[in-house]
Amino acid sequence: MGFEEMAECYKALGDKTRLKILALLMVEDLCVCEFVEVLKMTQPAVSQHIRKLKNVKLVKERRQGQWIFYSLDRDRYPHLHSVWESLPDLSDEVEKLKVNGKKVYCTD
Repeated sequence: MGFEEMAECYKALGDKTRLKILALLMVEDLCVCEFVEVLKMTQPAVSQHIRKLKNVKLVKERRQGQWIFYSLDRDRYPHLHSVWESLPDLSDEVEKLKVNGKKVYCTD
């Protein structure tokens, strides 16, 4: 990895909202509407943050039916494993989505 790619990666990590997105993805794959609910942000704002994370390949996407789910690409930057492990546990936020009926479940 070159200096330019490394600098862009660290810039993407330098935002608390993007760090929270990554922490949520440590729990499980999520779609934009779920991030909107947890982060209390607009869909365009969430999409901008996800786009920045995708551009540096920290996050990848997969389509399932009409939904696009995002996941953490943990293997792209092996030197960041300590960062992943140091993120706060947000499993309670994902659990709240489930309890409140806001979790997307696909049946393809």
